[in-house]
Order: sequence, then structure tokens, then C-alpha cells
Amino acid sequence: MLRGELVASLLLDVPGAVELRYTVVTEAGSLRRLIVSAAGVIEEQEVELDHPCVSCAMREDAVPALDRLAGDPRIQAVLLSPPLSAEPEIVVGTLLAHQRRWHLSGAAVVLAAASAREDLLGDETLAERGVTWALEDHRSVGEALAAQLEYSPLVVADLAPSAEAEAGLELVEHLRAADQLLATDPYAVDPALLLGGLLGHAAGLRRRDPRSVESHGGPTAHGTWTLDLSSERPFHPERLLEHIEALGGGALRSRGRFWVPDRPGTIARWDGAGGQVSVGAHADSGRDLPTTRLVVTGVVAADADRVHRAFVRSLVTPEEWARGLAPWMDREDLLAPWLGERGARV
Repeated sequence: MLRGELVASLLLDVPGAVELRYTVVTEAGSLRRLIVSAAGVIEEQEVELDHPCVSCAMREDAVPALDRLAGDPRIQAVLLSPPLSAEPEIVVGTLLAHQRRWHLSGAAVVLAAASAREDLLGDETLAERGVTWALEDHRSVGEALAAQLEYSPLVVADLAPSAEAEAGLELVEHLRAADQLLATDPYAVDPALLLGGLLGHAAGLRRRDPRSVESHGGPTAHGTWTLDLSSERPFHPERLLEHIEALGGGALRSRGRFWVPDRPGTIARWDGAGGQVSVGAHADSGRDLPTTRLVVTGVVAADADRVHRAFVRSLVTPEEWARGLAPWMDREDLLAPWLGERGARV
């Protein structure tokens, strides 16, 4: 496993470093905690959870474990390896409040460039890979991996020599932001990148926020493309539902924000990967009208035209827009099942 290779390399390079590793025992609703040094396993224990959630697990077990390890004079650094499907922004957000004898200094996502297209854009689920956090975790592999890629300041994409790896690295280049570092050899990562500073949680949250989504682009030799679709006009609720499969289905990574004219006070998030699309109310828009912007990346040429057409057809037309918002206020709220009741605070 590539993450294990990175951790093993760091354990050998950093004197006094240990790994605090968690794996999920899904059927039992518990975690397995391991503490590992360069010499081998120091401790192994199964941890029963009161609630099967990431933040609960970090608060109930990882915090006391980190406190204990920080108090051991033999230990100079701890490499925290949460379960593979854990969302880093939740892990970090939970741990930040408990920094006392220790602090979070960095974060990395590790992936295989050769399988990046399949992992990020394919329709396989976490359950099919056997790496769900809980039995009710229905996310695709792409959704979970994309969240990790977008949050982490360091992206390690193992570049085995092959055409598949080159194509996968091209996709990663399209998805990573300009402020993220990219390494292509897990054995050559400078330990200072992970252990030499303070983790920029705010920057990670900004990269994940649909209000600040940006088109990063990248090379196209292997057919990767990115569309930056934007409009001051909202989506037409009925036409959005009609075209949502064409807009978000298939081998795509799509992110961004939108709004609908019958709820101008709500910024809605759009998050799509692996053929799945998640939408929901994200934030209140304040005094200004929101904008609609989706950034979509894919690898099948024909999909770009399909997505662009679906985006345009989902928008309120210029003629509808010219009539203003008043005609929409008494219409049926078709998106309530996804955005919540109209008028509710976000």
C-alpha cells in the first residue's frame, strides 16, 4: 500500500518517529489502533466506539493516544494514519481543538498515478473496495479520494513508468491547486514537508469550499480536459432535475456552486465524482445574488460537449431572467428534498 510506503520511509528517516494507525472493523463498529516504529509494532488494540463517526473516533481515542505519545521522551514525531476513507477536514477539524502537548504539522494524500483515473472517476464504491467507515457509508471511491486530494497540502502520486501512470498524473495535475505540492516518489518525500511546520487548515477548507472553486487546468496530451462553467443566472429547478444526469454522470469530477430563483438567499453546493452527484444547501448568500459556477474535469472527449450543453440547458433563459425573481416566489419548491425547506438558515 502506497501510504504504508511513505510512512515506512519517514519512520526510517526521522529518529524517534512512530506511526499511530487506525483501521476500521466495519462489522464490529470498532477501530483497530496500532502504534508502529521503524523496528515494528509497539502496540495493537481494538477500540470500541460509542458512535461510528470520524470526529467521535478522533476525539475519543486519537486525542488521548496523541497526548500519551507526546509525553513519551523517546518519541519525537507521530505520523497519524486515519482510516483510508476518513475525510481529512473532519479529522483535522476535530483534532485542532485539542492541540496542547502536540500540534498538527502537515498532511498528505497518497495515490497511485497508474490507477488515478479509475480511482477518481470510476463508479466503484468504498463498500466494494472494503474500506467504508461505517455500513451506511455509500460514497464512491472517487468522492472520498477527491476530498482528500483537494484538502491536503501535499499530494504524493506514485509515478510508476507506464502510459496509465502518465495519464493519471495528468488528471491529478488538473485537480490539484496551485498552492499544493506534488511529489511522485513516496520514498523521496522530504520529512520537513510533513513534520516541519504548522498544518494550514484554513487553506485546506478554502480549497474544498464550493464558493472558492477554481479551474486549475493542466496538460492535455492524454485527453484530460477541464471546463469552467459560470453564469450570473441561476439553474431552472425543473430543468436542472431533467439534465442532472447529463451534467454530472459518467467519468467526471465536478465541483462548484449554484442557485435557483425560488431561493435567492441560498448558495447550493455541487459535488460530483464517480457518477454520483451530491447537492445541498451550503451557505446563505447575504445581500448579493449568488452566481453559478461549476468546474468539471473528465477524460472522455465527448463528455465535454455533453456537460456543456446540459449546463446551458439547465440555466434560466435570458428571457426568464429578464422577468426577475418575483414570479418564482410562489412556485413549488422542487429541490426541497436536497436543499431543505425554503427559508431555513444554512
